This record gives sequence, C-alpha cells and structure tokens, in this order.
Amino acid sequence: MSASHRPATTNHIAVLAFPFGTHALPLLGIVRKFSEAAPHVRFSFLSTAKSNASTFSDWGSNEDDRIKRIDIGDGLPEGYVLGGKQGDMMELFLEGVAERFKNGVEAAAREMGEGIGCLISDAFYWFVGEMAEEMKVPWVALWTSGPRPLLAHLDTDVIREHIKSSGSREKPLDFLPGFSEIRVADLPEEVITASLDSPFPKFLYKMGHHLPRATSVLINCFEEIDKDVQSLLNSRLPNYLNIGPLSMLVLMQQPPSDDHGCLPWLDNHPPNSVVYISFGGFLCPPPHELAELADALLESGIPFLWSFRGNAEESLPKGLRQTCSGKIVPWAPQVQVLMHSSVGAFVTHGGWNSVLESVGGGVPMIGRPYFGDQRLNVKTAENVWGIGVGLEGGVMTKSGVLKALGQVLGSEEGKLMREKVGILQPLAHKAAESTGASSRNFSRFVEIVTKS
Repeated sequence: MSASHRPATTNHIAVLAFPFGTHALPLLGIVRKFSEAAPHVRFSFLSTAKSNASTFSDWGSNEDDRIKRIDIGDGLPEGYVLGGKQGDMMELFLEGVAERFKNGVEAAAREMGEGIGCLISDAFYWFVGEMAEEMKVPWVALWTSGPRPLLAHLDTDVIREHIKSSGSREKPLDFLPGFSEIRVADLPEEVITASLDSPFPKFLYKMGHHLPRATSVLINCFEEIDKDVQSLLNSRLPNYLNIGPLSMLVLMQQPPSDDHGCLPWLDNHPPNSVVYISFGGFLCPPPHELAELADALLESGIPFLWSFRGNAEESLPKGLRQTCSGKIVPWAPQVQVLMHSSVGAFVTHGGWNSVLESVGGGVPMIGRPYFGDQRLNVKTAENVWGIGVGLEGGVMTKSGVLKALGQVLGSEEGKLMREKVGILQPLAHKAAESTGASSRNFSRFVEIVTKS
C-alpha cells in the first residue's frame, strides 16, 4: 500500500499551497489557527522551497511541532535564471504540478509515519479533488479572491456562450444575478478567453467544473458583502464558508513591524487628508504611468504615503522623492495604515486583499487594475458598492489621477463613498470577532475536517 493510501486519519492533513502572490501566507495562517483549535492534528505544508522559506519566515519561526514543511519542485528547468517574469515562473510551475504534489503527499505520509486524512488546497488546484477522491479523503478548497470572480469562473461556459451570441464585450452581464452593473470587459481575461493553451486559464476553467465536488469551499470574505452573489454561491457549493477578512481573522495575530515609521508620520496629519498608494507586493506600474502619478501628486500637493516595491531612486522623479508632502517607503503595515484616521483615499491595483483591507479601514478606493480579478473588483467597488472610483480611461494619467483625487477627497460624491464604506467597515470587523459569523464558520470548517 502506498504512503498516501494508508488508512486515512483526521490527525494528519496535507496542505497544498500556491507559491506565488499572496496565497501561501494566508493558508499558513489558516493552518496555525486550525492547529490552535485542534492541537491533536498535524499538518504537512507543501510548497516550493523558496516559498516555504519566505512564508514560514514571515511568521517569525521556521516550524513548530505540529506543522511540517514539505518542499516540492518548482518546475524550473536546470539553469533557469531566477528573477525572470513571475508569470513565466508560474506557467513553468503549473506544468506537471499535479505529479509533483502527489509525490510530495507521498513523502509527507512517509515522513510523518501517518496517512493523510484530508487535503486542503488553493481552490484552482482542481487536480487535488481527483487526488482526494482516489485517496477517499475530504478536499477543502480555499478561494482567496472575492465572491464575484468565483461565480464568474463557475459560470464561464454560460458567459462564453453569451459573448458568442452578443458579439460585444461592452454589454452588461444582466443575465447573471447581481451583475447588471458589470460589463463582459470587466471580467477576468481567463473567463472571457476561450483559449486554454496556457496552464493558468486551463486551471481556472477546470476549477469551475471540479469545485462543486469539494467537501467544503472556503472564501476570504464576510457574509454581509454582496449578499445576492453570496446566496447564489451558497446554493451551488458544498459547505460554502466565509472565513474572512483573513487579514483580521488570522493574519492580525502577528503584529506587523513599522520599521519605516509610517504610523507616526500619519499621526501628524488631520483626518482624511492623506492618500495611501500601494499596488501590491508584486506589481509595479509601467514607467510612463508612474511619471503621470508623480506629476499629479506634485501638482495636487496632497500628502501621500507610498508603499513602493522596487527601486524608488531609479523609478520615481527626484522632485517627488524630495517633496516634504510625501513619504515613500519600501513596505508599510497596510492594514494598520488603512485603519489610520488620517488616510482618506487608497490608490490601489484592486487586488482582493487590498479591497478587503480598504473596507476594513473605511477608506474609499481609486482603482487602477492590471490583470486577473482586479478589473472586476474595482468595477464592483465603483458601480455596485459605491465605495471607490476607477481611473478615467483605465490607466494613470495626470489629469485622470487629479480628477479621481478630487472626487474622493473633495466632493459630495467622495463623502458618500466614505459613508458607504463606513457601513461595510463594522460588518467586516464584526464578522472576524470571536463570536462573529466568520469565526463561527471557521469553527464549522474545523468540525467538518476533524469529523469527516
């Protein structure tokens, strides 16, 4: 009998993480919280060596007795130069990833001396569902984005038929409940395109067909947001559980550092006066857009805090770096920054974590999306929830940024945005409290796994 087919036990869970973006760290946070609730359970955490080293280091320790790191191959050919485009490395990683994870699960069972009782993975690892069926164990899938992108992936075939018949990407998706304010063009490209030539679109497409077979589907969200879409997903997915915002429920257990003095700097500014700028941990806008944004900030004179990933001296004009009205740092404690009373607007790429953290801080957004679910997130914030605005023309220009800043910080429309996000803010915090809905759902998740 192979190692992964030893008699199943709920005392050993294998966790299969995606090593790119902000996927592995929240998953480890979930594992740690699970471990606190069920101390008898042991975990094997599977990802690439590079990702595991970074993820465990970010938690302040390399390992504990109940969580064991298992490194799997990254799929990169021999001699591959690291530092290339992340998209290329993702594609190479996904080629043959199912076999590498299967071998990793076998190794985990051998090293722990105990068979696997459950598989937990990123939701788009559709092949984990097949592994779980073969092993006769539960599969729990975590969707790290929001409910709307998830519904779009589940309904990809329906959407593509609609595109084929209508022939337009500008028409609203009024055939989907709650999507009448969303256009086809606002959807993730992987939903719109019919091509499955590269691994990532193929994975997301197959996820839409496999996810209803999971034992449970977890989502980084809270129940009160997007109620119609949430209700629809609840009716279509088994044990669909909102366990977010994870930044409050899980990650805030680790107090962040503020090595660059962001919070004391914000203390010196009046309420709703500062623009916070961040495009996530792995994205840097193109040089011409950075220049346009810099020109807009200089002309406006609005105080800004910019969490800039990259070389600021090479990428940003000297005048902006030396202005006394702004502060540029390589990293900022974003959750705490957005909760600071002085922050009045958030210029963002529209990644789901950033959207939730903006809601948690009660700060309206100015969105410049680039890929994936970002367009849909920004359009939802603008057209459905009324808590943000997209940039004119979809790119950063000096005039467009100035217009957006004026809308959010200096108009009645911006005041209304703050009121609307102020309604969602306490709902997000309440969900993550010890007696809140997301905390109860987390307990339900632990119960499903340990009693399966």
